[in-house]
Amino acid sequence: MAVALPEFASAKLAIIGLGYVGLPLAVEFGKQRPVVGFDINRDRIAQLRQGSDSTLEVSGNELAAARQLEFTSDESDLKGCDVYIVTVPTPINGHKQPDLTPLIKASELLGRVISEGAVVIYESTVYPGATEEDCIPVIGRGSGLVFNRDFYAGYSPERINPGDKTHRLPNIMKVTSGSTPEVTDFVDQLYASVIEAGTFKASSIRVAEAAKVIENTQRDLNIALINELAIIFNRLGIDTEEVLRAAGTKWNFLPFRPGLVGGHCIGVDPYYLTYKAQSAGYIPDVILAGRRINDGMGAYVADELVKAMLKRRIHVNGSKVLLMGLAFKENCPDLRNTRVLDIVSVLNTYGVSVEIHDPWVDPDEAAREYGINLVDQPRESDYDAIILAVAHTQFKDYGIDAIRSWGKDQHVIYDLKYLFEQNQTDIRL
Repeated sequence: MAVALPEFASAKLAIIGLGYVGLPLAVEFGKQRPVVGFDINRDRIAQLRQGSDSTLEVSGNELAAARQLEFTSDESDLKGCDVYIVTVPTPINGHKQPDLTPLIKASELLGRVISEGAVVIYESTVYPGATEEDCIPVIGRGSGLVFNRDFYAGYSPERINPGDKTHRLPNIMKVTSGSTPEVTDFVDQLYASVIEAGTFKASSIRVAEAAKVIENTQRDLNIALINELAIIFNRLGIDTEEVLRAAGTKWNFLPFRPGLVGGHCIGVDPYYLTYKAQSAGYIPDVILAGRRINDGMGAYVADELVKAMLKRRIHVNGSKVLLMGLAFKENCPDLRNTRVLDIVSVLNTYGVSVEIHDPWVDPDEAAREYGINLVDQPRESDYDAIILAVAHTQFKDYGIDAIRSWGKDQHVIYDLKYLFEQNQTDIRL
């Protein structure tokens, strides 16, 4: 006989992983009910206990408002919870295949602390089937409990957009699902208590997993198309931004822009779907083509810059280039899978010395993760070329004249993000 689900009103929650996804979730639930926020990073826990969030997703006031939220890195504190929500990263390995290590380790942890009647909800992006085929068996082996008799599972894909202060957790519709119809209703009711935008109940966990992974795959392909168009228009001597503005006057034209595609979602998630497709005997040519285009944009940018420098008779070998932006996207400190490094790598092969300026990024993290020493303040008349790689608001606020002042008498400014008008810079993507 199946064990009863937890009482909704008195259910105690645990959030496993307190990054961009887990922390906002823990805060919202912590305003209403007891929540244990768990992360293996002790420094992160110490920071959060002091009321500070280095990801800048949650303010000090919001942390203080979550009065029933406690932070810990001690797994014993997780025992006795009724619902466990897993929000750990799902990266890819060096072969661009899914790396489920964080998910498996989180599942092993749950196998040590879970008790009868508990519900485990995964939010991490995965391929269809991963929750029930890869994660749940790990919990079962570790706990000795039987799935859908002694404990239950759900899947509710995260939709957090780092750095976005408009689309935040409460006003983003949430897809929910469960391992039984009763669990689906329980999971849906749980999220509905904090999601003002409403919820959508998927018919199964696999459907919810698939819905999440195609959200970012669709966006990746749209950007890949625009990136390819930018390459074509560059060869034809046509300004891409002008073309996109003109085409954008039609009501159903989608407003995508070219650029580097990194981060922990768009540049990663499609590989989860392509892996699963290939394991099912199908080669997803369109998705993989989009990935190749987007992964190659850093090298394209570097080569185009070198060509522009040579046209100005700027000696490339031994030159100095300023890269403005290291984060994977604008107004966000996240460095994960940043494609700016691709530009650096190619420029280094030309003998170029590259300096990077990014006021959003923690200098210690840049040094620790990539061995990069950020430039706090660019020097005047010091650079042969400047690349506007990330559209931070501060860069726009600097103004083109200030940015020009950092270049030598003869220099090139490459605006990847259309921060300034065409006649204010030298080349654009």
